[in-house]
Amino acid sequence: MIFETHAHYEDEAFDIDREELLGSLQEQGIDYVVDVSSGIKTVDKVLALAEKYPFIYGTVGIHPGDSMELNEERFLWLKERAKHPKNVAIGEIGLDYYWDTPDRETQKIWFERQMELARELKLPLIIHSRDAANDTFRMMKDAKAETIGAIIHCFGYGVEQAKQYLNMGFYLGIGGVITFTNGKKLKEVVDYAPLEQLVLETDCPYLAPVPHRGKRNSSLYLSYVAQEIARIKNIDYDTVLKVTEENAKRFYQI
Repeated sequence: MIFETHAHYEDEAFDIDREELLGSLQEQGIDYVVDVSSGIKTVDKVLALAEKYPFIYGTVGIHPGDSMELNEERFLWLKERAKHPKNVAIGEIGLDYYWDTPDRETQKIWFERQMELARELKLPLIIHSRDAANDTFRMMKDAKAETIGAIIHCFGYGVEQAKQYLNMGFYLGIGGVITFTNGKKLKEVVDYAPLEQLVLETDCPYLAPVPHRGKRNSSLYLSYVAQEIARIKNIDYDTVLKVTEENAKRFYQI
């Protein structure tokens, strides 16, 4: 009954037990997983996992921090990979001014191009935005991304920015940070946002929730995220699972 909307099971952190872990997910209540590509080298690995496991889907896209890997030839290659029958989105793409590399202009060029690709292929967007709220929002407005659809992955801004994205009809990806004692800002966003515009994610192997903070994350820990959402919104835990799964299925057209 749990829909994991953003994982990185192709990551080397899972090399030691990937098959065993993925084989156990459905038995433990994880109905669907979307594995998200980031760099060029991850794309085929993501699609291979989607081909191997019926409950896993993939996304194709280049993270802003890896956007210097792109050129016209590789972009055409990416477009062909994005036509894979189990690819359900373009992502993760966007802007990252925290690491601020490559240069912002390079990030913007390939963010815009990948949004155009999503429109052409009629696929929604998985957005990575860190310390780049204003530019991300402006570029998405300019691209009329509200007609494409998007999840703002690992949402890390405040209520005012959340309002902007929610008003455009986007979903907010909520993960382990919601359980952190210093996650006050995200707790306020979850309290404000309609449940119908929230989805569950881990970003595993990163950002494990309390009580596993600092360890390798996995979809098995999504229950902690859902429990905290239920507590904040004063609603039933099963309602959180049901509505967020419906949201994710609608978004990914699964």
